[in-house]
Formats: sequence, structure tokens, C-alpha cells
Amino acid sequence: MPSEWYEQECGTCGKEFPTGWHARDQHCKATGHSPPEVYKCNRCERSFRTYDSQFQHMEAKNHFQYKCRQCYETWPSEEQRREHEANDHYLCAECDRKFNSRHDVRQHLRSRIHIGCKVSCPLCNKAYTTATGVTHHIESGSCPKATNMNRDTLYTLVRAHDPKGAVSKKLIGWHGEERYEATDWAWNGSGYECFYFCHKSFRTLQSLNQHLASPVHQQALYHCPSTRCAKDFKILGGLINHLESEMCGAMRFDKVQAGVESLIRGGRLLM
Repeated sequence: MPSEWYEQECGTCGKEFPTGWHARDQHCKATGHSPPEVYKCNRCERSFRTYDSQFQHMEAKNHFQYKCRQCYETWPSEEQRREHEANDHYLCAECDRKFNSRHDVRQHLRSRIHIGCKVSCPLCNKAYTTATGVTHHIESGSCPKATNMNRDTLYTLVRAHDPKGAVSKKLIGWHGEERYEATDWAWNGSGYECFYFCHKSFRTLQSLNQHLASPVHQQALYHCPSTRCAKDFKILGGLINHLESEMCGAMRFDKVQAGVESLIRGGRLLM
């Protein structure tokens, strides 16, 4: 059986030894030289002089180390295999669970069971799974360090730190939204009606007032930064959730997690 090329060559000076690796090793021992660095295919054991030629071979032959558990494709790393299984087969490999769509498996992979609580409120340090959770926490006035914060005050803060209107809409003359509160006069005989807007009926006056206090009938304050999307949002939490979904490709999920803290951190100026 003939010797492989790397058994016949000195890796330092390039001298060749047709008789094989014994002569090569004697040469290396006498001179202090080293055998050549060898790059072997993960599957067929073919050897290459460079990493690039090894990679090109494995890519062409589908010989990478990590094989998809749903098809015949192979990948250079475990991370790339899991990414492929999630994107193309809707599979969570860790849970051994399949989903109906790429969106569903992405939502699952970004849930607390997989990523824990990695995003902290920049004001009170309470931990949340995603940036959307932190944003709702602050925007709703639930943060004990920002009880005066609401949709309007947070928009004022964001707009001050977003002079070019990357995500905040430039509303000339805007001084906050009007507040509405219904009374018993809203009873229409069968329920409490949202008379001035949508005419939807509610079983209780409290439910109607919760509806009126929500942003549902308020002006949009934010927009998606992607010019291809430009979708409007009434609350910052809605915009952050949209960006986290990666539906329009405006921003990667990880970038949203890192960016929302710096965006909201300006809230300290209002404290």
C-alpha cells in the first residue's frame, strides 16, 4: 500500500521521502523539523494540505461531521445543524419536538425554557425572557423605579433620543393623548358601549374603561425602521415584538435584545 503524501514530506522544509514516514521522522528528529499539518475529511479520511481545500471537499461531498437528524445534509458545527433543523424542518432538537411553521419553532426557541431570563430592566433590574417583556414592564408603569412611566412619557423619552425618527413618528404639536372614561350612561340596554369609537359592547363598565384606557383607539407613535415595511405601532412593546419576530428582516433577534436596554436606559433622565 503506497504511503500518503503527508508521510513522505517534511512539514518544515518540504523535503520528500519516497520510502515513507520512517525516513521522514528520522529527518525531523535529526534536524528539529516537524511533520506537515494535515487536514482530514470528517467522513472519508481523505487528507488535505490546507483547511480551505479540506472544507471545499467536505462541502462538495456533503462530508461534514454533523448530520441532520431529518435529512441527509451535513453541517460543519452543531449550531449550524440545529439552525438548519429549526429553519427547514421546524424541529427543536433539544426537546425533540416538531412545530407547524418556522415562526412557531422560533417562538419556542426564544421562550423561557430555552433562553431563561436574560434581559434585565435597566431601572429595577427585574429579569425578563425578551426585550418585549421589559418594554411592557416599563411602558405599563409596572416598574417600581418608574411608576410615572406610561405610553406617553416613554414616547417622549424615545423621541428625544431618536431625533432622526428611526423608530419614533414625528408628530408635530403632539402633547400626549386624551384620556376617556365612560359612565353608566354608556349602558345601551344589553352592555356598556364604546359609543365614540368602535361601538363594541362590554359586560361591565370596568371592562369598557379598560378598553378606553388601552392604546386601541390611540394614535400610532412608532414605525418599523425598515423602509420595506414601515408598519406603524401604537406602543413601543408592539414595535419591539415585531422586530423580535424577524418577520420583515429589519433586525436580528439578538440585536433587539441588546438594543432595547440602551434605548430605554434614557428613562433615568425622567426619574
